[in-house]
Amino acid sequence: MQDIIDKRTRADGFRARLAQAMGDSGLSQSALARRIGVDRSTISQLLTGDGPRLPNAHVIGSAATALGVSSDWLLGLSDRPERAADLLANSLGLAETARAPVDEQIQAWHQEAQGYKIRHVPAALPDMLKCDALLAWEYSPHLGRTAAQAIGAATDRLDWMRRSQSDYEIAMPLYELTSFASATGYYEGLPADIRHAQIDHFLDLAEQLYPRLRLYLFDAKRLYAAPVTIFGPLLCVFYTGGHFMSFRDRERIDLFTRNFDLLVRESALTARLVPTHLRALRHRIG
Repeated sequence: MQDIIDKRTRADGFRARLAQAMGDSGLSQSALARRIGVDRSTISQLLTGDGPRLPNAHVIGSAATALGVSSDWLLGLSDRPERAADLLANSLGLAETARAPVDEQIQAWHQEAQGYKIRHVPAALPDMLKCDALLAWEYSPHLGRTAAQAIGAATDRLDWMRRSQSDYEIAMPLYELTSFASATGYYEGLPADIRHAQIDHFLDLAEQLYPRLRLYLFDAKRLYAAPVTIFGPLLCVFYTGGHFMSFRDRERIDLFTRNFDLLVRESALTARLVPTHLRALRHRIG
């Protein structure tokens, strides 16, 4: 008896959702029948029948496609009417980005997440924490006059961070600062005076902005993280080089947030110890 009741409940739910989807789409019974290749009487029976039987899978799937909803939603197996492909398209975005940090989309994402904690794994040293001399050295040879815009954008973002109600956590691999201080790898040829100025800039910001700004250094031999920014519970954005790949579905945001929090928990140097490490690197430069 319970099985019959359950089937009747599901059949009633199917009829209600079919009628809702037809109303939302504006399709009449005749129009839906033509689209899925059945008689109009079949659609009428689907809407007005009172038995526990559901139509076959072909009719359900064809109706769902014609109405722009998912079969699972029609059957009451999901609360989201969108089809899986539509859900993915709505939750996943791809935006082209320039080499320099002059990007209105980045600023818009920061403003959208005002008041939430922002977690960030930079591709190199964080642009908004770089001194002007380092930005000029980095961008001038490749971007020419755009270097001044890069400096302005980094300054604007730092100023905005000071005014906003957001906390920032930045996690970086230990080797990034070591490579910077020794002028190797990406930083090959970086003059010592700029390295001194950048470390002093880091120390000033750490003193001014802690605890709202916290920097953690993790051991890349144990942990790995791609360049990513997580804007509270709203958005997760990966930097791929020429594009930003963004996710808005909560499940993925929660997953990447947990991954970031692991970097913080397992960091080799916590935010309180980073200034001491920076002073040691500065002394090493000479």
